[in-house]
Amino acid sequence: MGRGRVQLKRIENKISRQVTFSKRRSGLLKKAHEISVLCDAEVALIVFSTKGKLFEYSTDSSMERILERYERYSLSERQLLSSDPDQQANWSMDYPKLTARIEVLQRNLRHFVGEDLDPLSLRELQNLEQQLDTALKRIRTRKNQLMHESISELQKKEKTLVEQNNTLAKKVKEKEKAEQNNRAQWEQPNIGQNSNAYVVPPPPPPPLQLPSLTIGMVILGEEL
Repeated sequence: MGRGRVQLKRIENKISRQVTFSKRRSGLLKKAHEISVLCDAEVALIVFSTKGKLFEYSTDSSMERILERYERYSLSERQLLSSDPDQQANWSMDYPKLTARIEVLQRNLRHFVGEDLDPLSLRELQNLEQQLDTALKRIRTRKNQLMHESISELQKKEKTLVEQNNTLAKKVKEKEKAEQNNRAQWEQPNIGQNSNAYVVPPPPPPPLQLPSLTIGMVILGEEL
């Protein structure tokens, strides 16, 4: 006799509930990984425990990208449901095309960053390499252009600074020359005033000659 169906209900025992949560969580994460590998599906799994602890699993495309994709899909679904029947019919026709286009763009973006290259053939890899080479050449050309523009701008600034420096040096020389001229003009009147104030002393008087007197045979002042 086989086992009967177990009725699903909340486990009242706290310890048993925690053990069951741990086992079922591990099994759930394992199943999510298996379906992503076996079916090449993008899987995102989020689980919060009763204590608020987060457990998550996502494929290699990352949780953020899957959630963004889910939000875009949900927004498109809400817009389709809230529109009138005619627009809804048009969007229903365009939606698969847009979805396919988005998938192609996302896949190309992953290829450009070096991801998901295994499914590509040799010819596709060669085309991808050629596209990257072309993009790299454009990037280098733009970089060189910006570098030349920056160098030209720096050269212009250098020329302007040299001209300003020469102008300042010229002004300094003119100022020094003017100060020298003013100093020379101030010294010349002082020299003239000093020369006029100097008085040449008069020559000394000649020696005094005494009168001669004759006493006997001797003349005072000279001998006979």
